[in-house]
Amino acid sequence: MSPSPTRRSALLAGAGGALSLSAAACGSADQEAAGSPASAGAGGAPVKLQLQWVTQGQFAGYFAALEQGYYSDEGLEVEILEGGSDIVPQTVLAQGQADYAIAWVPKALASREQGAAITDVAQVFQRSGTLQVSFADAGIGDVGGLRGKKVGNWGFGNEYELFAAMTAAGLDPSADVELVQQQFDMLGLLQGDIDAAQAMTYNEFAQLLEATNPATGALFTPADFSVLDWNEVGTAMLQDAVWASTDRLADTAYQEQTVKFLKASLKGWVFARDNPEQARDVVVARGSTLGASHQLWQVNEVNKLVWPAPGGAGLISEDAWARTVQIALDTRNAEGQTVITREPDADAFTNEYVQQALDELTAEGVDVTGTGFAPMTVALAEGGA
Repeated sequence: MSPSPTRRSALLAGAGGALSLSAAACGSADQEAAGSPASAGAGGAPVKLQLQWVTQGQFAGYFAALEQGYYSDEGLEVEILEGGSDIVPQTVLAQGQADYAIAWVPKALASREQGAAITDVAQVFQRSGTLQVSFADAGIGDVGGLRGKKVGNWGFGNEYELFAAMTAAGLDPSADVELVQQQFDMLGLLQGDIDAAQAMTYNEFAQLLEATNPATGALFTPADFSVLDWNEVGTAMLQDAVWASTDRLADTAYQEQTVKFLKASLKGWVFARDNPEQARDVVVARGSTLGASHQLWQVNEVNKLVWPAPGGAGLISEDAWARTVQIALDTRNAEGQTVITREPDADAFTNEYVQQALDELTAEGVDVTGTGFAPMTVALAEGGA
């Protein structure tokens, strides 16, 4: 885990979701949701949103919704709580210290199995952002190419896509590769201690492209690397989702608030999609310690995880959910553990509230599918400045 966000730990924050997931293993169960809150100002029903990591482009849609007044338009006074190495977002939610939380589905399902009454009410990231990255000349063109290699992974529940892919390719993760405990950065790969390193598209991969290639004196380029994308391999698991209190969803007022919160949040993601540079500026203004080019890269890459959304942004795909659950049930990590031991119950997710939000936005003329979305080309500066 990284310490509080100094410049170095901000670069390591890359894991974004990954770091916050590992917090689930080491966070104090009674940790108070703290950090630097961002508030929409007085005048609406108070709502607290717990993020899973520090302020960065990974959460651009929520900050945009706050900055653009979308929450206040729905009569909500939203306070955004930063995450950190000692904060487990789904635990904060389950303990009633927040009204909603952002968390990866596998870790949240593990928390549910342990008693956290939480429900996925919107699947904002509809694709996985996790990669396994190697130098192009390492000869790792597919998962089978990992055989005999030093394979880095963060652990803490972030390794299951990798382990599922190796198993499907006929590799025994405990015998056919050399597993290396990877730090939340790319130094192991750059220094040659790891042949294939875990990375998020929106952070660690950018760190590689912000580093100088000693052979050329220029920054590395994507052509210098080979990438295993779990979306293409078929072992992608669902990541950033909006979680609500299962118990409170029995209350009509909370149901209505949930629809309003999701409506405003999704409108914020539409803003981030259509105005990535402005969304970057909003995040930077909120106090992110990451550089401007790195943040723009992050907003752009996160947009790719959200858009296009054929069924509507935030709608939970039953196929993607089922795949995530199956991997969480069947795939064992280096310690022989699975994420969960039994099928989650029917309250684990619902499309009821996000569908209402999408219907209202559509009626207002908001493009909730992003069919014509095209990512921008971002020029990274050295060190992400």
